[in-house]
Amino acid sequence: MSETVLVAVLSLAGTLIGSLFGILAANKLSNYRIEQLEKKVEKHNSVIERVYKLEKHEAVMDEEIKVANHRIDDLEEFHK
Repeated sequence: MSETVLVAVLSLAGTLIGSLFGILAANKLSNYRIEQLEKKVEKHNSVIERVYKLEKHEAVMDEEIKVANHRIDDLEEFHK
């Protein structure tokens, strides 16, 4: 085997191995970043659900206050 062919084969092998490890490293980094984003989205969705429940509870409380105020007004009218 000539020296030129040997150098070409070694260069090809080095390039393939280097490219493979580069792709694997980039893939690991991308997977890590995606996992971190998924965690942030999960936290955000949790906050949105809690806000929705609070708003629903607030609407119920507002209605109960309106009913209580109406009953107080009725009692005040009754005792005049």
